[in-house]
Amino acid sequence: MPFDRRVKLVSHNVLISAICLLLSVSAGLEGASAAFGDRIVISGTEFRVGDNRIWINGANTPWHVWNEFGGQFDSGWWDNHLRQLHESGVNATRVWISCNGESGININSAGRVSGCTPAFWANLDNLFRIAQQRQVYIKATLLSFDHFADGHAHYMDWRRMLTNSANIDSLVTNYVVQFAVRYRDNPWLWSIDLCNEPDWIPETAKCGRISWDWVQTYVARAAAAIHANSSILVTVDVCMGPKYTARPPGRNVVSDAILHQRDHGNEGARLDYYSPHYYDWERVMRGNPFYQTPAAFGLETNKPIIIGECPALGTAGHTVAEDYAGACNNGWQGVMAWTSNGVDDNGSMADLALATRALRDKYPSLIFPDGADKTNDLPGSTRPGKF
Repeated sequence: MPFDRRVKLVSHNVLISAICLLLSVSAGLEGASAAFGDRIVISGTEFRVGDNRIWINGANTPWHVWNEFGGQFDSGWWDNHLRQLHESGVNATRVWISCNGESGININSAGRVSGCTPAFWANLDNLFRIAQQRQVYIKATLLSFDHFADGHAHYMDWRRMLTNSANIDSLVTNYVVQFAVRYRDNPWLWSIDLCNEPDWIPETAKCGRISWDWVQTYVARAAAAIHANSSILVTVDVCMGPKYTARPPGRNVVSDAILHQRDHGNEGARLDYYSPHYYDWERVMRGNPFYQTPAAFGLETNKPIIIGECPALGTAGHTVAEDYAGACNNGWQGVMAWTSNGVDDNGSMADLALATRALRDKYPSLIFPDGADKTNDLPGSTRPGKF
C-alpha cells in the first residue's frame, strides 16, 4: 500500500475513533446523575436532583426591605447575603416576592390585577441572577395574608380580588403565570409558595374572615396554571399544619381532592409538597414536630413535607442544631428557619448557621449533591434498602 494512502487511512481511522470517543463521552454525560444546581424534582416523598437525594437545609430571608421588588431593591445586599448563606451550608431560602401588595403589582380598586411594573421584573431578574451565581435555591412566596390585613392602604382591593372569580383569574393570568413563565427555565427557582400563612385569612377579623372556599379557589387555579406552564414545584405555607393539613378526611384543606374540586376537576390543581410552620405556641396541638415523624405529627404524608418556618433560635428546650438534626432523622425533607437576616426576635444568621453548617459537614452529599449517589448512609430515605 502506498505510504500516502496509509497516512490517509490512519488519519481516517483516528478521526473515526475520535468521533466515537466523543459520542461515548456525550452519552455518558447525558446518562450521568444530575448535580447541585440542576432542577429539584420529587421522587415519592423525597426531593432529588437527578438520581440524588437533596435535603432542604434552608432558611427564610423574607425581605431586606419590605415590598422591595418594584421598590427599594438592594442587589449588593442580596449578593452578599446569599453568599453568606451558601458558605453557611444553606442550600435554599424563602423570599417574599410581594409582602402586602403595596408595590410592584398593579391592582385597581375593583380588585382586578393587570400586571406588574417594569421595576418589579427588573429587580426579580437581578435576584435570580444572584441566586444562580451564589448557588442558593429560591422558594418564592407570591402573596401573604398581609395583603388582606387591614393595616395598609389598599387591603380592600386585595379582598375584592380574592372574593371574585374573575378577579382571581386576573391575578393568576397577569401575575402568577407571568412569574412562572419568566423564570421557568431557571432551576434556581425550585418552588413557588402561593401564599404565606393563608389560614389567617379565614381565621381573623383583621384579614376579613374570608372563607376557605375562596382561598382554596385561588390556590387551585394558581397551582393548575403553574403546572400547565412550567415544571416548577408548588406549595402553600400553612401556619397551623396539624389543624389544616392533618390526615383525617376533610381536615386537609389543601388536599388534592379539594383543590381538584375547586378548579372543576383539573388534576393540575394540586400541591407538590407540604410546608407547615411551627412555633412553640402551636405545641398544644400535637407537640414538637422536630422530634417525631410527620405521620406521628398527624399530617397527610403522601407528599414530601418540610418545616417551612420555625424559630432560628431553636424550639423550647432545644438548640436550633438539635431541631434540624431531629427533623432530618425523623423523615422531614427539610427545614427553613425564620430568619437568616434577623427581621424580628426569632434569630438570625449567627444562630441559624450553627444548624446548617453542622448538617452540611455531617452529610455533605445530602445538602450539596455532587452528581454521585451517596445516599446509602443518609437518614430518612424512602428508597428500598434504606432506613
